[in-house]
Amino acid sequence: MLHHVELWVPDLERAVTSWGWLLERLGWEPYQNWAAGRSWRMGETYVVLEQSPALTDTRHDRMRPGLNHLAFHVRSRAELDALVAEAPGHGWTLLFPDRHPYAGGAEHYAGYLEDGDGFEVELVAGAG
Repeated sequence: MLHHVELWVPDLERAVTSWGWLLERLGWEPYQNWAAGRSWRMGETYVVLEQSPALTDTRHDRMRPGLNHLAFHVRSRAELDALVAEAPGHGWTLLFPDRHPYAGGAEHYAGYLEDGDGFEVELVAGAG
């Protein structure tokens, strides 16, 4: 079981606007809150956003070595469609719009979103 994922972000409030909305829509609950960070929890696993003073760059590049993206389960295709429709209002951009929702293949109903700092999430719809 994954314990936690920590993302260093250049602008905490911008990240909270996008990630906080998404995580809470996916059922994650606010967990920790301190001056330089926030976290959300589901079960024993949590996701941390931190604006660290040790950060050496201001934009994440998913095409470089390191984290490419995080993938989350979504209950249904209808929920995925609603999330993708709402996402731009919370700082997310749809990736691969010409192939959406099958950018991952004909049998893979998913949405690929990128936030304002270059972090990508993949939302994978269940069969329902």
